[in-house]
Amino acid sequence: MTSTLMLSRPLTTAMRVAAVAVAVSAVMLAGCGKKDEKKASQTAARVNKEEITVHQINHVLQAQRGLPPEQAASASKVVLEKLIDQELTVQKAGEQKIDRDPKVVAAVDSARREIISRAYMEKIGAGAPKPSPEEIKNYYEENPALFKERRIYNLQEIVIEAKPEQLAELQSRLAASKDINEFVDYLKANNIKFGANQAVRPAEQLPLPRLDAISKLKDGQAQFVPTAHGAQILVLVSSRSQPVDEERARGPIESYLVSERRRKLVEDDLKALRSSAKIEYVGDFVRTDKPASAPSTEVKLTKSPLTSTPSSAPEPILPVQPASMPTGSTLEQGIKGLK
Repeated sequence: MTSTLMLSRPLTTAMRVAAVAVAVSAVMLAGCGKKDEKKASQTAARVNKEEITVHQINHVLQAQRGLPPEQAASASKVVLEKLIDQELTVQKAGEQKIDRDPKVVAAVDSARREIISRAYMEKIGAGAPKPSPEEIKNYYEENPALFKERRIYNLQEIVIEAKPEQLAELQSRLAASKDINEFVDYLKANNIKFGANQAVRPAEQLPLPRLDAISKLKDGQAQFVPTAHGAQILVLVSSRSQPVDEERARGPIESYLVSERRRKLVEDDLKALRSSAKIEYVGDFVRTDKPASAPSTEVKLTKSPLTSTPSSAPEPILPVQPASMPTGSTLEQGIKGLK
């Protein structure tokens, strides 16, 4: 989870896109006579017999998030040159029948289906209502670890490869260790593979399902969590308070709640589509058992400042390296007084 709590209110993406589009159109129209005004507003260049339009340029610029409107003129010219190069290669590929290659045809069809499917899901998600002021306030009050009791955490994470029968002994050893270095020495002495890292993370960058438990840790305490392949140990090296008041949190909370409602609308719609469709698995894909639930589909309609990904098995909170015998200095700087 890499999203951060956005406390400022910069120019929205929609406003930027609109401003950029207007600026590009103005550049393309500059110097054109009234007679050719309509045609010029649509055509930016001609490559042999094919035209490149202002709409194509605007479509590319829309993907350039954060582009200041004042840079639209220069950016549009760069985009146009790239579109010319693209058109030249497309034309040459057509002459060589590359566009009929089965792999190319399959890739084009896959991209087309993806675009249409995503457009449909975005349309469904667009019907999500905005939360009321009361709902925003309730979310603020119900999640103190994210807001009024928000902390910045200096965390050390150790991911261990172990068999289920080893977990009890590992947990016992951790509890008996006077500090994390002593526990690490035990892992090394017994040739137990592990990976480790240390980083500073604000509350909103931690997995939301685990934040409440982590927020209850005191500096120096550790959390032992069994995983599918062993165990995950999270040590709170230190922390500092950095609360967010309700006024500053209102915008991020609204964005998050809208995003969750959009996700739920899309999820429910997909379930309804599956239940009403006739789906037949064929050949090697014939199912001998009924799936417990339909596969989940990740749909990022908006980027939520409080995004989290719940899971049955905890994912690494920090960017942990593959399990190995670490030689870096991170663990050598381990905390003292593990409780």
